[in-house]
Amino acid sequence: MKHNLLIPIIFFSFVSCNQELVKNKKVTGSVFGTTYSVIYNSDKRIDFEPQFDSIFYIINKSMSTYEQNSIISKLNRNEDVMLDEHFITVFDASKEIYNSTDGVFDPTIGVLVNAWDFGPEGTIKNLDSLKIKELMHSVGLNNVKISGNKLIKKHKNTYLDFNAIAKGYAVDVISEFLDDKDIANYLVEIGGEIKAQGINIDKLKDWKIGVENPNFDGTQSIFKAISIKNAAMATSGTYRKFKIDSLGNRYAHIIDTKTGYPSETNLLSVSVVTNDCITADAYATAFKAMGIENVTHFLQSHPELKAFLIFENDKGEFETLSLNEFPDN
Repeated sequence: MKHNLLIPIIFFSFVSCNQELVKNKKVTGSVFGTTYSVIYNSDKRIDFEPQFDSIFYIINKSMSTYEQNSIISKLNRNEDVMLDEHFITVFDASKEIYNSTDGVFDPTIGVLVNAWDFGPEGTIKNLDSLKIKELMHSVGLNNVKISGNKLIKKHKNTYLDFNAIAKGYAVDVISEFLDDKDIANYLVEIGGEIKAQGINIDKLKDWKIGVENPNFDGTQSIFKAISIKNAAMATSGTYRKFKIDSLGNRYAHIIDTKTGYPSETNLLSVSVVTNDCITADAYATAFKAMGIENVTHFLQSHPELKAFLIFENDKGEFETLSLNEFPDN
């Protein structure tokens, strides 16, 4: 269930050329087909980049559908493989959110993601309603379970794709690594998924991040800036990756897990703030598929999830909806 990430713009302070005044350490690079940035404060000025790279390598070898020899790719080919702790953790979290959303969040929708040419496997030629119905037989996380360190699939064609949750999980793993190193102040960002702990020492203020405008032309601009502390945020948008049918209807790259078709939606962007990034990442994806009314109802019983929605009204104008006290600034 791959989704294009709405990348919040993170505001960094400029660092003085005088090394005595440098407080934050910043590490950036490429990972998971996107970019990452880690800013942290340490009196010892330790460079954790090698450790970050090692963590990313292990997670990639576990759950990347773009890596042919990853655990998940082998499982999708029905090869016998032992699961690692990363895969099991993400699977368990996915199953919990699958159940809480009544199957709206479903990593087994990957076979349809690929069929609609939104995933790594490419499009299936002559895709029609009969083919979609056939593929849907293999969809459903309830048909997959873990026994010991093995994955058991009811249908051999079931295709798992953790792209809608793995980046958030990686953010949490890097954050836990920094916690273990007694780093009290940091900001971790991978492809727009964020975890902020403590404060920005350079400014002696909470971490400031930006939520993008949903610009269809590919440009980037800030819709609003918010402060977060000891929390995570993930954003999922539909305005960069979509399809348009012969009638001009726009369909999101989020596949409806009940029908197998791309979701037709006026919801352009969903940002979710909660305690950990794996949860924020998954729910940001699920909420795009659920629609505004269902999200509003769902959040009434989930106060731990704060959400900010940007959508298009009947006049083609942008409107917003802030739920459960999503940060204003």
